[in-house]
Amino acid sequence: MYILHSVKKDDFDKNREYYGEESIRKFGFIHCSDLDTYYLVAPNFKEEKEDRVLLVIDTDKVTSPIKWEENYGVKFPHIYGLLNTDSIVDILPHLWNSKKVWIPNKELKNYLPNSKDDLYRKI
Repeated sequence: MYILHSVKKDDFDKNREYYGEESIRKFGFIHCSDLDTYYLVAPNFKEEKEDRVLLVIDTDKVTSPIKWEENYGVKFPHIYGLLNTDSIVDILPHLWNSKKVWIPNKELKNYLPNSKDDLYRKI
């Protein structure tokens, strides 16, 4: 399964072995979402001026525990520990339309199970 984590482009160094110290210090875990629920998370970043990227994470490769926890009636994956960067299979630009509504990247279709591509069908 693949999950997403949004990060400021300048805050992510893909050459490091692990990522997430600041998030763990601040929240106790790394916030993520699945591909079907990221649209609920994206509005949290629309006021930011810095460019963001989406880390596409293969959960089978993550070495830290992942817990699915409910927030506002929706379950989100949280990584409890540092994220080993070799579990990141893609880094995509965070796309916005002119009204600052998230635009799903076409590349994300590659990471969806065939039965779950309704959100991306119009891409």
